[in-house]
Amino acid sequence: MKDEESGNRLGAYLRARRELITPEQAGLPPGGNRRVPGLRREEVALLAGISPDYYLRLERGRDRNPSPQVLESLARVLRLDDVERTYLLGLASVRTRSPRRKRPERVPARVHQLLAHLPIPAFVEGRAFDVLASNPMAVAFSPRLRPGQNRLRSFFLDPEEQAFHEDWAGQAAGFVAALRTAIGDDVDDPRFIELVGELSLASHRFRTLWARHDVRNLDGGTTVVHHPVVGDMRLHRDKLPIDDVILVAYYPDKGGDSDEKLQLLAALSRTGPAAAAQENPADIPRTDEERLR
Repeated sequence: MKDEESGNRLGAYLRARRELITPEQAGLPPGGNRRVPGLRREEVALLAGISPDYYLRLERGRDRNPSPQVLESLARVLRLDDVERTYLLGLASVRTRSPRRKRPERVPARVHQLLAHLPIPAFVEGRAFDVLASNPMAVAFSPRLRPGQNRLRSFFLDPEEQAFHEDWAGQAAGFVAALRTAIGDDVDDPRFIELVGELSLASHRFRTLWARHDVRNLDGGTTVVHHPVVGDMRLHRDKLPIDDVILVAYYPDKGGDSDEKLQLLAALSRTGPAAAAQENPADIPRTDEERLR
């Protein structure tokens, strides 16, 4: 973490990745009395075909402009996939651009209209996973999808959100890795600094995953959720880029049990408190005590 805070992101990433590779994975004998997890620095250097002294300089931030050939060799030794390799190359790139002026994340009017017409849970998120807009079905699906919420904060700090997802642990790792990808080289963005700082202090799980330096694209997929009203549902999730924001939609297989449950949820959302979510999100009861008032 110290290397990352001091600006040595390349060194921090190399260290985190080599600690995740076992000697057996690298084709080396395990040996005894190993003092470090994963590979030693000199082992990485040997396998990458560079000198131990040069690799040490890379990790300690004394050389931040290695050649693409060196980076490709390190990517091979560290068993990086395409997304991780691209991230490594980006960390070492020389950037002389001036800081970008951040544009406010806005939801186009046509997307608000689209949300209103979609009969499935759908919402719009920003780069830091802030919920910027959502339809009544999304709020009926999960009250944590109201505009103004942050999906990462809910995911790691809200027990109800953790119980909502069947594979919470697996999705947590993907979420944190996707945040690193989203941040990219915008490490000075106040929104990201605030969010990472808050979650690092409040969640041991987030702090552990953040230290791994995983990177991943958070694309579509299939998930199982435990809905408190209609029960378990197996749903597909798609993410569609629109301008500077992302439209996220959940939908079931047509005609299946989850489809029937989602239709039931839609009927309830037209008559229950979730239907008013877009008008006044504060009116939705958040606790059992509030529901009984």
